[in-house]
Amino acid sequence: MSNLSEETVFGTEDILALEVAVPDGHRHLRARLTLADGRTLVFQEATLAALARAWVTVKSDPLRGSVRLVGRQVEAPELKQGYARWQLLPEE
Repeated sequence: MSNLSEETVFGTEDILALEVAVPDGHRHLRARLTLADGRTLVFQEATLAALARAWVTVKSDPLRGSVRLVGRQVEAPELKQGYARWQLLPEE
């Protein structure tokens, strides 16, 4: 793991375990990363989905070198039923 100012880069050697499951009493997936330094990072399903969408977008388009998602509040009528109001969406 390299740490340059505010940015931390995680390599596979920095991750001891990765568990993806729906916690008891919840409806959505969470991913728990256990790091070699003892820290644990937990990502909610919406965050994982946004990361997956961004990754697929860049990997599947040979002309696109990057994508940036930014958090913003979504209100009706744009807000789909069952979705969180705060979403990571492509930067406009």
